[in-house]
Amino acid sequence: MQMSTKSRYALRLLIDMAINEGEDNVKIKDIAARQNLSPKYLEQIVTVLNKAGYVRSERGPQGGYRMVIKPRDITAGEIVRLFEGSTSPVPCLGVHPMPCANEPVCCTRSLWKRMDDTVNEVLNGTTIQDMVDEAKKEGNPAVININCPE
Repeated sequence: MQMSTKSRYALRLLIDMAINEGEDNVKIKDIAARQNLSPKYLEQIVTVLNKAGYVRSERGPQGGYRMVIKPRDITAGEIVRLFEGSTSPVPCLGVHPMPCANEPVCCTRSLWKRMDDTVNEVLNGTTIQDMVDEAKKEGNPAVININCPE
């Protein structure tokens, strides 16, 4: 299972905002420069986050974006599901499970269920603040540049 760039970049964007927000709004072009990402692509991502109520946009010379929800109150699972939908490895599991005629005799369903439970436990048990704290503990500078292989 691979996560899309949208969910991965959304997490990076929120982590960057949590670190760099301060008193001023954060500008997408600044996040894009720090994270080495396309500003146009980040605009698409931040629009989804704005509509979902995680960030707020402000226009004008001092405009930009600000987190509406505290980093400790946003889980990785919420953000990943916002962009991915279900994180389940098979269609018979997840938020809207698809009916499967083979379920009574399926030999692999328990494997997929354990995998789904483990992924959700990690995603739901990790907040944006946890990721900020972990990055700081690992010695990353206050302005994080998370260059992950794509």
